Amino acid sequence: MRHSTGSRSRDGLTREQASEIAVAALSFLARDGEVLGRFLGATGLGPENLRSAAAEPGFFVAVLEYLMGDESLLLAFAESERLRPTLIAAARHALDPIGDLS
Repeated sequence: MRHSTGSRSRDGLTREQASEIAVAALSFLARDGEVLGRFLGATGLGPENLRSAAAEPGFFVAVLEYLMGDESLLLAFAESERLRPTLIAAARHALDPIGDLS
């Protein structure tokens, strides 16, 4: 992960770093059709509107929350990206520090 000079959250991640983690999380979900299907079902999205939804302010917060809601998925993602699982929660907080986007 690149280091950025942007302002850091209290957890030590910049918003840019948190965004990189969230994009990686979406890519991780998309690698497995069944996993992506469950995510789309949980969010009410379809493949046809996933790209436009990704431009919405709370979308990547929702991606991270989805991962955090499934421990086995969270651990698999963290392992695949060589991240501590706690960084996913830190990224979620950096993207929405006051919790009003979810």
